[in-house]
Amino acid sequence: MAKQYKFDIRKPHQFFGLGFGLGLAPFAPGTFGTLGALPLIFITASYPLWLQCVFAVVISLFGIWVCGQTAKDVQVHDHPAIVWDEVAGFYITMIGAALSWKALLVGFILFRFFDIAKPGPIRMLDKKLHGGFGIMADDILAGIFSLICVQALFKTGFLVA
Repeated sequence: MAKQYKFDIRKPHQFFGLGFGLGLAPFAPGTFGTLGALPLIFITASYPLWLQCVFAVVISLFGIWVCGQTAKDVQVHDHPAIVWDEVAGFYITMIGAALSWKALLVGFILFRFFDIAKPGPIRMLDKKLHGGFGIMADDILAGIFSLICVQALFKTGFLVA
């Protein structure tokens, strides 16, 4: 029988660490957790680019703490329910993108691809780093890779938002 972990979303760090509770989805918690970035993306879409970047840094630094604390609570380094890293990674993916269903879908697919496949340096970060920083680092890099792809696809006109 699989071990049950005690999460308590009444604790603020767990509420955020679990991506507003989306990480508690019974299947594909990382995919559901990624959707937790949508309100942040919509709220900040009209912000200047520099402010979106500052916000990405803030939610990433915050994520190091909330993911680390939540992992300590359940004594599992990167429990699948801890999804704030996906929230931050998808937010990073969408920095500066024109909001449309196409851009969101392409960004979502690219981010999930890089997060799951973990090519090259993303895999290295995932294996070498620990604690809250380790939980966040690979998703931040996956977000940066996805951001580059989204910008290249839409800014070159290959895809139209």
